[in-house]
Amino acid sequence: PSPTNHTLTMTSPRLVLLLAFLTGSALSFAPSPLHRHHALLKSPSTTTTLSAGGFEWEDPTSEQADQHVDNPFKNPELLKSKEGDDDSLKVDPARLLSPRLQGCNVYFIGMMGSGKSAVGDTVARRMGTYNFLDTDIILERATGMTIPQIFEDEGEDAFRDAEAQVLDSVHAHVRCVISTGGGLVVRNQNWSKLQTGLVVYLKVEPEVIMKRIEGTDRPLLQTENPLETLKKLTEERRERYEQADVTVEIDGSMGVKETADLCVRMLHDFIDDNPPAWKQAKAKAQEDGLDWVE
Repeated sequence: PSPTNHTLTMTSPRLVLLLAFLTGSALSFAPSPLHRHHALLKSPSTTTTLSAGGFEWEDPTSEQADQHVDNPFKNPELLKSKEGDDDSLKVDPARLLSPRLQGCNVYFIGMMGSGKSAVGDTVARRMGTYNFLDTDIILERATGMTIPQIFEDEGEDAFRDAEAQVLDSVHAHVRCVISTGGGLVVRNQNWSKLQTGLVVYLKVEPEVIMKRIEGTDRPLLQTENPLETLKKLTEERRERYEQADVTVEIDGSMGVKETADLCVRMLHDFIDDNPPAWKQAKAKAQEDGLDWVE
């Protein structure tokens, strides 16, 4: 056979094995189905119980589950501490995101080096009742290979296939903050998974990113002019990124804490501006003087 055919014959079984392994392994890095956060929804035993992604959790549309948690940035009672310090809050606004999200996942998207992993992990820790997952880390652990190794040995297409498998596994879970790979948005099939949650785009200019990842081994930047390559990739993906629910613009002076703070605030505002359909129907019924029917 020709060299080209020989290469395909050698690579295809490895790719099939990789994807088969991921299908069974990615879930082991996701939160355990037994790891429930009862503090989120403290409701009577009469609450409707649903199943999703291996979890049992209370129906978020039920009256008991709706805890009427407001946007803390619009609540004067929460904007000042007891000592009168204007710069502090009685409650971390991130802690109040959990009951407002009601189990909905939060996905961070953006270019490599935009801070998705660091910011996502910080937001999840501050929320307290959400788990943090990083699709790149899950992929590396599941395959026993680094991202550059996968690119070198299998090629970008194989990497994107495996990346999609990981997303397909983790998106079924609830109450997660998930950091995704920079190129995950390129494939349409991935957007259907992302849209099951709230998507946050960390928008960072290429020049700022290059300062952060200078000397990087990122596979797509192994070119004569990494900055120009990064600019080209950013432009190619911009339309996809800007479909996110929330876009957070980050400049070079912002650290992880400042970025996380802004993400939390913008998520609270997004929830205010986009209440779920059932809540809109309930409000409309009450405005019309009708009883809300469960």
